[in-house]
Amino acid sequence: MNMFDSEIEVGYIIINMPPDKKQGDFVHLHVHSEYSLLDGAARIEELVMRAKEMGMSALALTDHGNMFGAIKFYKAAQKLGIKPIIGAEVYIAPRDRREREIRRDIPEASFHLTLLCKNEVGYHNLIKLVSLGYLEGFYYKPRVDKELLGKYHEGLIALSGCLKGEVNYYLLQGDQQGAMNAAASYQEIFGADDFYLEVMRTGLREQEQIIPQLVELAQTLDIRLVATNDCHYLRPEDARVQDVLLCIQTGKRLKDKDRLRLNASGYYLRSEAEMRDLFKDLPDAIKATRAIADRCNLLLDIEKVRFQLPAFTPPAPFTDEFEYLAHLAREGLKKRYQPVSREHIKRLEYELSVIKKMGFAGYFLIVRDIIEQARNRKIPVGPGRGSAGGSLVLYCLGVTEIDPMKYGLLFERFLSPERITLPDVDIDFADARRAEVIEYIRQRYGNDSVAQIITFGTMQARLAVRDVARVLDIPIPEADQIAKLIPMGMELQKAEKEITELGMLIRSRPQYQELWNIAKKIEGLHRHASVHASAVVITPRPLLEFVPLYKVPDTEVCTQYDMHSLDDIGLLKIDILGLRTLTVIDEAEKLIRLKEENFSVKGISIEDKKTYELLRRGDTIGVFQLESEGMRDLCQKIRPEKLEHIIALIALYRPGPMELIPNYIARKNGVEPVRYDHSLLEQVCQETYGIMIYQEQVMQAARVLAGYTLAQADILRRAMGKKKPEEMAAQRENFITGCRKHAGITPDQANAIFDILEKFAGYGFNKSHAAGYAYLSYITAYLKANYPVEFISAALTSELGNSDKLAKFVAEARRLGITILPPDINASAVNFIIDDGKVRYGLAGLKNIGVGAAEAIVQERKERGPFRHLLDFLQRMRGKVNRKAVESLIKAGAFDLFEPNRGKLLANLEKEMAKAASERLLYRDKQYNLFEPIEAQAVGGESPAPVNPDEDSSVFSCEKQAFGFYFSSHPLEKYQLEYQALGLLPLDQISARTDNQLVAVGGVIADLKNRRDRKNRDYMIVKLEDFNSAIEVMVFSDLLEAKRELLFPEKMIIVRGRVKIRARAVIADNKSGDISPTGGVGQIFAEDIVDFTKARDFISALFIKLTFEELDQIKGDDIKQVLKRYPGKVAVYLIITNPDGTRRKFRLKQYSVRIEDKLLWELSRIVGTERLALTGSLPLSSVNRHQRREQFNS
Repeated sequence: MNMFDSEIEVGYIIINMPPDKKQGDFVHLHVHSEYSLLDGAARIEELVMRAKEMGMSALALTDHGNMFGAIKFYKAAQKLGIKPIIGAEVYIAPRDRREREIRRDIPEASFHLTLLCKNEVGYHNLIKLVSLGYLEGFYYKPRVDKELLGKYHEGLIALSGCLKGEVNYYLLQGDQQGAMNAAASYQEIFGADDFYLEVMRTGLREQEQIIPQLVELAQTLDIRLVATNDCHYLRPEDARVQDVLLCIQTGKRLKDKDRLRLNASGYYLRSEAEMRDLFKDLPDAIKATRAIADRCNLLLDIEKVRFQLPAFTPPAPFTDEFEYLAHLAREGLKKRYQPVSREHIKRLEYELSVIKKMGFAGYFLIVRDIIEQARNRKIPVGPGRGSAGGSLVLYCLGVTEIDPMKYGLLFERFLSPERITLPDVDIDFADARRAEVIEYIRQRYGNDSVAQIITFGTMQARLAVRDVARVLDIPIPEADQIAKLIPMGMELQKAEKEITELGMLIRSRPQYQELWNIAKKIEGLHRHASVHASAVVITPRPLLEFVPLYKVPDTEVCTQYDMHSLDDIGLLKIDILGLRTLTVIDEAEKLIRLKEENFSVKGISIEDKKTYELLRRGDTIGVFQLESEGMRDLCQKIRPEKLEHIIALIALYRPGPMELIPNYIARKNGVEPVRYDHSLLEQVCQETYGIMIYQEQVMQAARVLAGYTLAQADILRRAMGKKKPEEMAAQRENFITGCRKHAGITPDQANAIFDILEKFAGYGFNKSHAAGYAYLSYITAYLKANYPVEFISAALTSELGNSDKLAKFVAEARRLGITILPPDINASAVNFIIDDGKVRYGLAGLKNIGVGAAEAIVQERKERGPFRHLLDFLQRMRGKVNRKAVESLIKAGAFDLFEPNRGKLLANLEKEMAKAASERLLYRDKQYNLFEPIEAQAVGGESPAPVNPDEDSSVFSCEKQAFGFYFSSHPLEKYQLEYQALGLLPLDQISARTDNQLVAVGGVIADLKNRRDRKNRDYMIVKLEDFNSAIEVMVFSDLLEAKRELLFPEKMIIVRGRVKIRARAVIADNKSGDISPTGGVGQIFAEDIVDFTKARDFISALFIKLTFEELDQIKGDDIKQVLKRYPGKVAVYLIITNPDGTRRKFRLKQYSVRIEDKLLWELSRIVGTERLALTGSLPLSSVNRHQRREQFNS
């Protein structure tokens, strides 16, 4: 039996709705929305609103080949009192849907056909058809065929479609018989009452050409005509917007002649009067629209949705889901708490009663089962995220690891009897093993009942500008100038008002104004469909009994309904998230167990002294959620002493609550007294020093002040978050009344407190989520504080393939005094490992070496012993690594144990590979050879090729290519003292600077891009890198002309210029979806450029710093002798630190020196590098700043 033939019993209700006598005769039955991706230009809410404005009582949605927007459309229409008619314009394969070729007799890959749902049966048949179009018939488009139409036609009305319909195709070809046969075939499939011939008049000549033939065909076959308008946008003036969308879809420009276009401007939502006038010669075609609408009576019971949960079969002797859940929870309570208090029992039983009343026992068991199975497979699971942390039942089931009673987490924030929605338990798993969890769910609940969930990428502001610019043929640099002025996350209309420079630029040219106007109209439209990163849906029976499915080549099968629509129809969805931090913790645990066999992070103390010392120092690079510059600074200011402080840290550091940070710091550290807005709020806000930080505090405040239950308080919190005026007015009245009755608070006081609660509710954070993540922050901080080598090694392994992150952790390791050993072909593993207390670089962390190649190298070494030399490696690894991989290994120093001169190895690699290939031929090995073809005469006993001294084989250059960063040392390290002396700003601090602030930075040129502005003047975009970060430097024409000789790859330069902050953003935490604020995306507009190697020209003084005690230990004569050998103009000072901490500075007037490497090296041998310092200043810039600004604006 076909999987789609099973009996359907779902929560939909059919109501035959008699026609309203006041309704007009015309209904739009062929309408596209933005879900006809990059074709429809109408947002669903606006579409329905426009229909309402025009007095229409019914409306259909017929997007191309899909039902993406069906539920959203249905809800929006019902809300405005418009009858929703769900449909689709499906693609029909000319022959078999599985056929993937175009024949000469019918060159079309697919025809169009409009389908409308009459009832529940039709709705489910349409679900099957649009799903099978993607699953079985996809060839450019999701296609079905007449076989499927014959099988799933019941409950559907078919309209013959636009000019791309099959009937119209034959008429345009002059094939009357073919058209008649096509029409008759559809009539036979759908029945005489349910097939109509569509007539359109959108402005195309071909439409008028075939209408007489359609009329004749209708009379011949006794088929009724129906008038439609193939609506793609709302108003006539939107035709240009829709044309632009088509160009974006097809990668064309408006001026291209050979492109897809509608060729008319009539594809908008016409009024009934317009349609009557257009078809006054065919009035019955207008009346047919009403007759069809009256027969379409599907009612989806969304308002009183029935949840469709998979059954969970409990083990014997249990026969009931709730009975088994209660047993597990009560047993878990005994394990979690010793002894169990009355409060624990009361809370657990209350939660169980709510779960039972709402019928969610099965949901809790399913979630527990998934987590239990993951742990059985040794897959790391997070401690809990989101509001689920507030459930004691989940804590007792082992789903979460944060004690909700201890940390004041509320069950009602998670599940409330006043809020009839499914619980939402999001689960973090180690990112490397997330796929295993999803695979278990498929096996457990059936592959046909589990799918990932669709999500839609939208036209974000900057992307919209760039897309429209390309279509209008505006040069890329000009589009970039506009796009980069738009702050990240800000809508175009707001950006135009708030960014003066942007508004001026837009108004400077008519073409820019057109670009901007079109971009504003397409901003926010859906651009493409993809698979949601984490969400999975599980159904009690096959998915296609509930939801249409989507799949295109190279993607997973997923639902056509997004997460919100799945909620609306009551399906169970779970977020299975991959979190890199869990992988780090797991890897660190494994490394620690090599020396402490029973170690587990579950056994660590939550009050570890070293951990809190690390946090108070802000030493949090690599610590989950706390490693940004802002968070490091905040850790030092807040000085956390317990987990509650970390929870507050995470909740405060985000837009909105950030304004509370100074008060929190001052109160926490005793600088400012703790105050409460009402004495009763002390019990609510004592933990946070009188400041409301969490959503839960708003709920608790409503309880203690106004006598709300926590369930009622949750409704209040949600209302405050939505800020709907009518709802807020009702809530305010209830709150004031409750305050008077419950606590004797006057109306004026209650009003003031309500205003405060409303403000906090708007940006208060979910404490349960903050607590779960704070616990992960603590664990990673604990590992770093107590097991730094293992932690750094694990962090490095987690970032294989990300050279920027690897560079960051290598630098952090060295700062901590941890040695990072270079790659060694005989000692390195695939991942980073610990080698005698040091971290050995992993082979898979190199460029051009994938995990597969690294595993092959390690396996070969394991089976046949260490490699003896490069040729031995090439012979043994034939067919397993390619030339690029070998070059990377050489450049990274992996063969230094055989030959430390990497340039020599690279120069002779060709001949070594020839030898290896020659010996391979002797074996007659049939394995695929990845070595490049070698000429026979190249093989022999020739002497090694001479090394070209000019060849780019320096250690710096080699390592940058192999690692993606400077590994052994950074070119700037030689100038560390000068870097500090000139006050150069680290590049990772640029984003914290204010716009237009003058700064000086130094770094190595990593990349250069030459550009020209509209006035044909050269400018250059320079990517500058320092020790830990990189930034773009804009070098405009005058400065470029003067300093061009300094601008080439790997050159070290100093740049003096103005900071340009392009955006203020809120970014998602890596693989977690959590958000935290960040500074803007910075650039520097250069005003002067200096050769870094000449930095010493700007040094004015050398300082030698000693303590009073060291004066007796260090030979002053030795220092004097060194100073004498390097006479120059730089003053020398001796700084003495006295035992009481005071300092004295003496100028050694008889000595002035010139700064050079030998001087600094000799002095460092006597006193140590840390005892030396330089000071100086850069010369004032003479650059014409007006020219820089004028060129940017142009």
